[in-house]
Formats: sequence, structure tokens, C-alpha cells
Amino acid sequence: MAVGVLYIDDEINNLNSFKASFRRDFEVFTAISAKEGRKILDANEIGVIITDHRMPVMTGIEFLESILNVYPDTIRILLTGFADINAVMDAINRGQVYKYIVKPWQNDELKMYISNAMEIYRLRRENKDLTAKLKLALAEIESLKKLL
Repeated sequence: MAVGVLYIDDEINNLNSFKASFRRDFEVFTAISAKEGRKILDANEIGVIITDHRMPVMTGIEFLESILNVYPDTIRILLTGFADINAVMDAINRGQVYKYIVKPWQNDELKMYISNAMEIYRLRRENKDLTAKLKLALAEIESLKKLL
């Protein structure tokens, strides 16, 4: 199963445009709300989350902050139509955002950011797997030492 990209935005036209632009390059999931995005995130392996900042009920930053403990390896990108310096600082500090991009996005640029983010996600997962294997090997060595 391929690792997916989740784009959350309350504007259906943006969701459709994103899906049309990137579905050939990535496994794309879209959601019209943070709540719907969380359901997709819980049901699929998502490597990159891109969210609009200004959405009803829950902002993009609030959503990203809410998933940090459950999905710490997922790379987060904030996409917004407003260049608000406070939002940028909140995104970095609270939501641990990898990139902050102002709408309208440039397809080539966004594709590059998504590709780079997917590579970072892959490396994080690989690092976790290797760390787990190393811990297991060390435990086996300790067990063998006790037998000697």
C-alpha cells in the first residue's frame, strides 16, 4: 500500500484542483473538514498532510497540533490564502509545520515540497524501524551474555 498525501480545505474547488494536479504523482486523499481529515488519517497511512489554515470549526494549525502525539512522523504543510505572520509562527511552534505556502500554489513548487516531505517521512519511518531492530538485537546480546 502506498503512503498517501492528505489535503484538507473547506473549499471544494481547491480540493478538486489539488486532486487533478497531483493524483498521477501521489496517492491523494482530500477532506472538506478537519473532522473528515482525521477519519482519513486514522484509516490510511498518510506521509504528508497539507491543510488550509482558515477553516470553520477548527483551523489548520489547531488540526495539526491535535494530531502531533498520534502521528508524530507525518510531515505537515500549511497552505493559506493569507500571509499572516502570527499564523506562520503558530504553525511552526504549535503545529510543527515543515512548509508554509501561500495560495494560489504553483504546481511544480508544491510537487517538489510534497516529494521532499515524502522522503523525510520515509526516512523517519526507516529510522524508527532500524532503531527498533537495534534495540531487539541489543536485548538478544544481553540475553546471550547471561547464558555465558
